[in-house]
Amino acid sequence: MASMLENAVSPLQLVEQLAQRYDDVPVEAIVKEDLLRRGMAWSPEALEVAARHKRRAYFIFSFDMVPVSAMDQDESRRAPEEVRLSGGLWSFRPVIVSVRLNPASPYRVESKDGVLVLALDGHPVSNVELQNSPAYYDRTLASGKPIPDIAPTIEWGYLLYLTVFRLCQYFGAKEECQFCDINENYRQQKAAGRPYTSVKSVAEILEALEIIDAADSDSKAYTVTGGSITSTLEGKSEVDFYRQYPEAIEKRFPRRWISKVVVQALARDEVQKLRDAGVQIYHPNFEVWDRRLFESLCAGKARFIGREEWIRRILDAATVFAPEHVIPNFVAGVEMATPAGFASVDEAIASTREGLDFFMSHGISPRFTTWCPEPLSALGKEQPGAPLEYHVRLLREYRDTHAKYRLPVPPGYGEPGLGKAVFSVSSFMDVLPSSQS
Repeated sequence: MASMLENAVSPLQLVEQLAQRYDDVPVEAIVKEDLLRRGMAWSPEALEVAARHKRRAYFIFSFDMVPVSAMDQDESRRAPEEVRLSGGLWSFRPVIVSVRLNPASPYRVESKDGVLVLALDGHPVSNVELQNSPAYYDRTLASGKPIPDIAPTIEWGYLLYLTVFRLCQYFGAKEECQFCDINENYRQQKAAGRPYTSVKSVAEILEALEIIDAADSDSKAYTVTGGSITSTLEGKSEVDFYRQYPEAIEKRFPRRWISKVVVQALARDEVQKLRDAGVQIYHPNFEVWDRRLFESLCAGKARFIGREEWIRRILDAATVFAPEHVIPNFVAGVEMATPAGFASVDEAIASTREGLDFFMSHGISPRFTTWCPEPLSALGKEQPGAPLEYHVRLLREYRDTHAKYRLPVPPGYGEPGLGKAVFSVSSFMDVLPSSQS
């Protein structure tokens, strides 16, 4: 539900007024959150420039506000994975933003004599920089599969994102997380003819990493992840399926990268298996704090594991890993999705603040992914994201609660601070103090 301010002013005025009202939040982070919730459009000329740079790999979800079939300019194959904004109307310090496509967005990337600029409501607001493709992006495995299908990079090259299972065994309206389009995105990518391996073998991952290791010095971490496994996959339980990847990677490339795994909240003995396999950081994603919304929006998780058990397992995991190495994700903004979400920003902030305080009081720092309604998900049909004011206030709550408990910077995300942060699907790392502050 949009705030009263959002309905009363233009998108440009909204950013300016919120930047004045919350002047302790960098305007760069405000614009970044706005881009993540609204998406961005691209002019034909800008797409021509972008197509010569590192392009989107659709590493797990679509993160788009229109399906691939509705993209008239073939944006899904030409748009970049991320952009870096700088300079412009508000003298931006560099800020990296994940590209979420939306031809109807008030944000539009345009080309002026081959130089890209970001316009809002038709007014240029920042310069736009693109990342060159790593040399290995043009390489293939012996099977002919392209490297970006098997081991793409995000976060401006910092993170290798290894989605080893591109589907989820939570199927249908009664099980799938309502904000998630992992299964539908897999289907649309296959229908569009994109190389999109459903289950990546350990051998394929190692072959890709051999090529990357020999050619790359930018990547510092990898994430092994994929959909939930409620029964078995290739005869293995969820923990046994996912742990085979870091186990093999760490054996072949010991401590070459920071190792991260994103799976469900597992029992303590299963978490120990991940630690024994060489995993350094564990992400048991919680998604939304409110009990009613957790059970409504994450029905499969609520039925198979349950909210209270999920919380207990997160706390148990902090006895296997150090607490700061257990990092559950919240989908920021989904608290306000209609029809079941909170009607006011105050209510939504109060709920998530409670969740942040609970976890951080135990030494556990959650992270955020900023929600944009994906049309292939159950929640993504004909509704806007949360108001921009919600996202701005949430960043303040995160920063202040993190400081309250004097917690370390979440590991595995690179440096914190504006101008240094590389995490591109939320601004939580941008608003934490720089290590040199």
